[in-house]
Amino acid sequence: MIALARKTIVHEWRRFVPAVLAVGFAGLLLTVQAALMLGIFGSAAVYVTASSADLWAGYPGTQSVNFGRDINPDVEMRLRMDAGVADVEPYLWVEGDWRNNGRSGGGVSVYVSGIRTNADAMMFSRLLPQALRRRLREPGAVIVDRSDLDQLGTPVGGQAWLNGQRVQIVAALDGLRALGGVNVLASMATARGLRVGESSSGVTYFVARLSGAEQADAIKSRLGGSTTFGAFEVWTAAEFARRSQLYWMFDTGAGIAVLFMAGIVCLVGAVVTSQSLMAVVAGSAREYAMLNALGASLGALRRIVVEQACWVGCIGLAVSGLSTSLLLWLAARYGVPVGMGAAVALACAALVLGLALISGLIAVRGLVRADPAMLLR
Repeated sequence: MIALARKTIVHEWRRFVPAVLAVGFAGLLLTVQAALMLGIFGSAAVYVTASSADLWAGYPGTQSVNFGRDINPDVEMRLRMDAGVADVEPYLWVEGDWRNNGRSGGGVSVYVSGIRTNADAMMFSRLLPQALRRRLREPGAVIVDRSDLDQLGTPVGGQAWLNGQRVQIVAALDGLRALGGVNVLASMATARGLRVGESSSGVTYFVARLSGAEQADAIKSRLGGSTTFGAFEVWTAAEFARRSQLYWMFDTGAGIAVLFMAGIVCLVGAVVTSQSLMAVVAGSAREYAMLNALGASLGALRRIVVEQACWVGCIGLAVSGLSTSLLLWLAARYGVPVGMGAAVALACAALVLGLALISGLIAVRGLVRADPAMLLR
């Protein structure tokens, strides 16, 4: 019977095209939604993922990187006192208002990251080349994402006003986009000069490189038990990145909306696919009735329909995979934030195959018409 299902797909492929397209389109929507969600919310943790630090120390209870508050500068000394810590550096977060040089239009909200310009600095080490890091040593020099230049109204080499201070964009690169604002990289000295009404000695985070990354959890536990140097909390890089992403996904409600839309896509896809398969079963009612008359049980006929649904799911999955790859490539080329991991891709594939299987089970109801008596009409 399985061979029959396979041969039916091959010889009567035109009947199955609508079902394949329905599964493929549902898979395309699911995967693209997942990629956009990962890309958009992943930008909330770009400060962590683009850096090589193993540990982050910040204000207790910080939900996301962009909600950091100043901590006691003495925390740096506490980190350095641990034998497993190889290096420590400060990271300064400053919120600002950007106005182009002509002061035309309204201000643009920006997030200034004050980082060290040393060759071995950890912050944004996976994103910022050494040549560009050295450019930040110039007074008032900043670096932004290439896709944000139009929004800022300032070209590379142009000057603008940031929190009332004149700055100059010395370079633009890819991969620096922010969630809900514009990321701006600057040296620690430049960032301190941009602080408005705040202490110039404060630091938002301290990041640390360990002599052995595998000891991160143990060192985090040791450091977290100290209160002598003021209130602070320590996270591993992976933990802090995940914490920031989950906050924007679920605590803001945006992720719930995406999951709701994914559920709608699955529901619509299942309905359309099942109706297409039911039309195929209805169109082959006489053939199924003949098989039943020849001794094939209804259980065997049901297995044929379910097998056809599985083949439809596999072919639709291949169609959605090819189309999704093309769309994600185009999105990445034009600066649209997208991301995809193996676990998410497998989850989307499982959903698509499950959708096809459920549709097949629904379409089995069409076999009630496969009564041998219809052959006498």
